[in-house]
Amino acid sequence: MKSEKKQKRSNKRIPSSPLQVSRFKSHPSLERDLRKLIPLTAGVITDPERLAKLGKDKWFAAALPEIAVAPGNAKEVAAVLGYANKLSIPVTTRGAGYGYVGGCVPVRGGILMSMHRMNRIKEINDADFVAVVEPAVITGVLQEAAQKKGLFYPPDPASLKDCSIGGNIATNAGGPRCLKYGVTRPYILGLQVALADGTLVRVGGRTHKNKTGFDLVGMFVGSEGMLGVITEATLRLLPNPPARATLSAGFASMRDAAAAVQAIFKAGFLPCAMEVADSFTLQSARDAHKEVKGTFIPPGKAHLLIEIDGQKASVLGEGKALKALLARNKALGVEFATSPERCDRMWALRRAFSASLKATGLTKLNEDIAVPRGRLVDLIAFAEKLQKKTGFPIACFGHAGDGNIHVNVMVSKEQQAKRPKEIEGVLDSLFTQVIKWGGAITGEHGIGLAKKRWWNEATSPELRDLHKRIKKAVDPNGILNPGKFV
Repeated sequence: MKSEKKQKRSNKRIPSSPLQVSRFKSHPSLERDLRKLIPLTAGVITDPERLAKLGKDKWFAAALPEIAVAPGNAKEVAAVLGYANKLSIPVTTRGAGYGYVGGCVPVRGGILMSMHRMNRIKEINDADFVAVVEPAVITGVLQEAAQKKGLFYPPDPASLKDCSIGGNIATNAGGPRCLKYGVTRPYILGLQVALADGTLVRVGGRTHKNKTGFDLVGMFVGSEGMLGVITEATLRLLPNPPARATLSAGFASMRDAAAAVQAIFKAGFLPCAMEVADSFTLQSARDAHKEVKGTFIPPGKAHLLIEIDGQKASVLGEGKALKALLARNKALGVEFATSPERCDRMWALRRAFSASLKATGLTKLNEDIAVPRGRLVDLIAFAEKLQKKTGFPIACFGHAGDGNIHVNVMVSKEQQAKRPKEIEGVLDSLFTQVIKWGGAITGEHGIGLAKKRWWNEATSPELRDLHKRIKKAVDPNGILNPGKFV
């Protein structure tokens, strides 16, 4: 017990900058060797401006790699890894760069592997209900292609028009619809993965049930690029629901909105999605979209957005019942939409929450914590107290149905420069409380660099040791995405 406490205290002293780590010293023939492995001119990148863009994601940290490669197929990925492994050169893989935790930042330098050229949808099969894709396929593009064949790929991160399937797999991404349909993992039937030594291996398959050996698919999903590089994914598809409806309700407070969520579950409903937003988030969206024609602006100081899907008759009946239930549970006004255009109008506001918060001019410290469902009201109350105590605005929005709320501490550039310790204290308080409730420090973005500070506090010594043993087994030289939490 004493040793664990010591580990927690030492973890608090990790420097604020995650980039203070030793970097790889460039190998003299690195560029020449890589050009032999990837002959295409565009396959090796040395331009400083492009390297700078590839060395970051949507978080604030950035680091320059020595060189970047853009493989065009699995064999080229494997060849680069085999070469790097022999010389112990760090390799950091980058998808679309839409992560929020610095997961693809090459903190140890070395080779940055950009997957952008591997962006083909190889197959969408409406008999097997599967899609076979390369890792750089954009999530929204796949969804549209599947829909044209009457099929449905449910995972829907807010950045679905920009993020890639490979990145979604690496972080086990979620999204609003995971309340009913689950996160990315249930939709990954099989993977082709390039291991650290250049071995190409296929795990899983294309059947919807498969218990042949260990769940190695699950091992790679959510591994944040530290166990292998995904070169192909076989995805599970569903029949496309013929109807959907959206309900948008305003409330006087977040507590009223959270209580309405509990009432919906108690009444036996399981919506496709249930999203909540607090006063600061809602007002930011109003300010950002007041000039945009057709934007739906809900009343009140809190917003609850609900989506249901299924057969037309059942969706209409369920929607009317939910509208009445919301009215009984203090909703200030409820809009019920069944046409795709009106539904999309309501969702446009939700998908713009992040951009609206950025438009305030403040820096958004986005913490995607998750708490047990029964703690939703407690989390809202805690965030309100933390805001009053510290003076920093805290904007809460996200997936009310599964307890995965994005708690955004809003700070100015001046505050970041002059009050960094206070900001860290706010985040420490948040994570400590979440862990005390049995929650998770990240629900969908991953650990990366941003959450590394709280990794020890969120996990037991035995669990950390197990992570290290798995990492050592598949990447003994530690070349894959080094400098992160394992």
